[in-house]
Amino acid sequence: METILIVDDNREIVYSLGELLKYEGYEIASAYDGMEALEVLEKNAVDLILLDVMMPRMNGLSALMKIRETKQIPVIILSAKTEESDKVSGLVLGADDYVEKPYNPAELMARVKAQLRRYKTWGGGNPEENSERLVNGGLVLDQKQRIAIVDGGEVKLTAKEYSILELLMTHPGQVFSAEQIYENVWGEEAAFAVENTVMVHIRHIREKIEIDPKNPRYVKVVWGIGYKMEKQN
Repeated sequence: METILIVDDNREIVYSLGELLKYEGYEIASAYDGMEALEVLEKNAVDLILLDVMMPRMNGLSALMKIRETKQIPVIILSAKTEESDKVSGLVLGADDYVEKPYNPAELMARVKAQLRRYKTWGGGNPEENSERLVNGGLVLDQKQRIAIVDGGEVKLTAKEYSILELLMTHPGQVFSAEQIYENVWGEEAAFAVENTVMVHIRHIREKIEIDPKNPRYVKVVWGIGYKMEKQN
């Protein structure tokens, strides 16, 4: 049973969130400021943290920086602050997600479950278990099993689709032309009009790994040049 740490100086919020999470089958730990959260983490195994920003003694962003020095536990920031800079700051400092108050309980639970699935997929943050996995945001490529996992769920790829994705994920941010992809994946010199063959395979990959294939997060087109894997937080 996973344990979720709720960190908020509003005790009513801690209580209500705790009841919601208990109903979903989770164990609960609680803290009412950043300092207390760090103390709880020293003494308890925690699988996910719900972290408020504005708190006394130590705020959520300062606590997040300390947490990230030693732990890769998923952190979802819960805050009433709606300024874009606060959201960006949290994500830059290592938060995995950001939910504004007041939040929809069903949406919050969906995000909690998604982050826990991702954490388990990564081997619970154990580097030894991740040695044969390529990870980019919610996209994981298990090179041992030769499978792709998106937000915790396995997606079915053909051998060629897997090889294209592996090439792009092994070189995040690098742009590959259609000819380079063809030669690497098909193992033969690019002949006339390989662009269409590669394009079709890229389209199929997007349909399987992207939430919105027409507005992809991962596999991007660099117009007139080729394709690349966009780096995610």
